[in-house]
Amino acid sequence: MTRAGMRLMRRAVLLVALGLAALSVWQLEKARSGLDIAQVDAAGSPATRAALPDADGPVVIVAHGFAGSRQMMQGYALPLAQAGYRVWSFDFHGHGRNPRPMGGDVDVIEGTTMRLVEQTLAVAEAAREAEGWTGPIALLGHSMATDIIIRAAAADQGIGPIVAISAFSQAVTPDFPDDMLLISGQGEPRLRHFAQETLWMLDPTAEEGQTVTAGSIRRAAIVAPGVEHVGVLFSRTGQSAALAWLDQSYDRTSSVTPPATGGWLAVLLAAIVALVWPLSRRLPKRAVPLADLSWGQFALAVALPAVLAPVIAVMLGIKTLPVLVADHLAVHLLIYGALQLAILWRAGLRPGPLSPVAAGFLILWGLAVFGLALDRYGANFLPSAERLWIIAALALGAVPFMLADALASGAGRGTWVRRILARLGFLVSLGIAVALDMEGLFFLALIAPVIVLFYIIYGLMGRWVAQRSGAAAAGLGLGLALAWALGVSFPLFSAAG
Repeated sequence: MTRAGMRLMRRAVLLVALGLAALSVWQLEKARSGLDIAQVDAAGSPATRAALPDADGPVVIVAHGFAGSRQMMQGYALPLAQAGYRVWSFDFHGHGRNPRPMGGDVDVIEGTTMRLVEQTLAVAEAAREAEGWTGPIALLGHSMATDIIIRAAAADQGIGPIVAISAFSQAVTPDFPDDMLLISGQGEPRLRHFAQETLWMLDPTAEEGQTVTAGSIRRAAIVAPGVEHVGVLFSRTGQSAALAWLDQSYDRTSSVTPPATGGWLAVLLAAIVALVWPLSRRLPKRAVPLADLSWGQFALAVALPAVLAPVIAVMLGIKTLPVLVADHLAVHLLIYGALQLAILWRAGLRPGPLSPVAAGFLILWGLAVFGLALDRYGANFLPSAERLWIIAALALGAVPFMLADALASGAGRGTWVRRILARLGFLVSLGIAVALDMEGLFFLALIAPVIVLFYIIYGLMGRWVAQRSGAAAAGLGLGLALAWALGVSFPLFSAAG
């Protein structure tokens, strides 16, 4: 394509992306329109109250899953609030903007689980008192929270209907809970089976989609089509079913249709990413030709760090950061990046001169523009003060790691095969670490999807910056962004907390 054609295409992308971003924000704000949304303290837990100005409906407590936040539950919270319910969503200990670490023994019910149950009960009591509500409170939770809310209901006679999304709990019996809807994503076969088992406790012939009753007990298990463990949070099928279930439990009628916030959020984030392509052409031109890298040199640069980094990091066994597996991850990233940089340096690959403007643009766009949009509409991205030094510690490993990644993947000009293999090496390395210490590093397996998303989203933005301003700017910008993303995502934890 000619230069004139490329300029025309960039302008078209700029205009289309700006238009889609504006349209997406308008649609996402419509889901919040008319609601009073306030940040409140619920018995020491940061929470968000959403309700119509004159709402007098039942109180609903909304709880997120592991490594989640109250923002992730908006797809269910906002439609319920629009339907007249008074909805309180909160951050579990160590999650989102809750500065108190998770505590207790994670291996026993009497440890971490019961502490989170106590927190949930405290939030429910605070909401009950603040709203002046004397009826049964509804609980809605996702993944980890389903076990928490079911156990909370067993401890509080004032809790009524339960909506359990992607549920699993050994506290379910044929007699309890007596009012429960289970929602599973189509791509969650094991959790779908558990949901069916809760129905079979009442009727061995029951199937998904049926409502089963036995005396005063009422249960149903539905499937949200085309979604998995995270996508189920944005499923309009699931959202509509939750509202209908609570309406029936409270003998209410609602005419609210949940909006397609999940789709619009995806459009907004895609538009923000796409804008980097035309905007990056305004950055200083610093890209320099890279030395040719043979397939043998490339294989060595990927394979050697992938094997040695997890072995060395596990042997060191550093444990200082109050975040699950963050210690290992910071060391793992540092060793991996340092080894890869050394191998690439010997092969003649250098990051080249740094463009502070380009690095600053990537950092600000990735954190302030993309990050704030995600924080408002999708998931927590703003750290509490307690997490800032954790982000700084992770950056010590993430920056050299991403500098090496920028070079290994071709500084924005490598082939798709080269980019995929370079990133696959680190995922394999994480797998080796888990295999070496399954008990201590199991949670690293949960980081893999975060890393993949980072490569897809931030990696694409970094590629365009690298093409214009070189590997150094992309590596520094992406390294700080990776440290930030990891630092805000994983729970704070203290065994004594």
